[in-house]
Amino acid sequence: MTIAKLQKQIDDWIKTYGVRYYNELTNMAILTEEVGEVARIMARKYGEQSSKKNDEDYNLADELADVIFVVACIANQTGISLTEAIEKNIEKKTIRDKTRHLQNKKLTK
Repeated sequence: MTIAKLQKQIDDWIKTYGVRYYNELTNMAILTEEVGEVARIMARKYGEQSSKKNDEDYNLADELADVIFVVACIANQTGISLTEAIEKNIEKKTIRDKTRHLQNKKLTK
């Protein structure tokens, strides 16, 4: 699936099942909540934090998908093409960092 198709599919879903988009600030709060759920899984599965019984209900793939869903909602409601934004962002990073990481001794050991 392309990013443009993802944005369209989410827009169609919102219009069919979601009634309307939450406002931008509400979606920002929801995004923060979803990123927190990803952080919880990462800290407990890959980090040093111990798990709790209800942590078994969390699924990293599902939580990452939730993050992408909300990011696409915010992009849709603010008129941003994520395809264009990501392409420009990669170009910016390539120009800025084309030798930076290759020269980082911490990464090339």
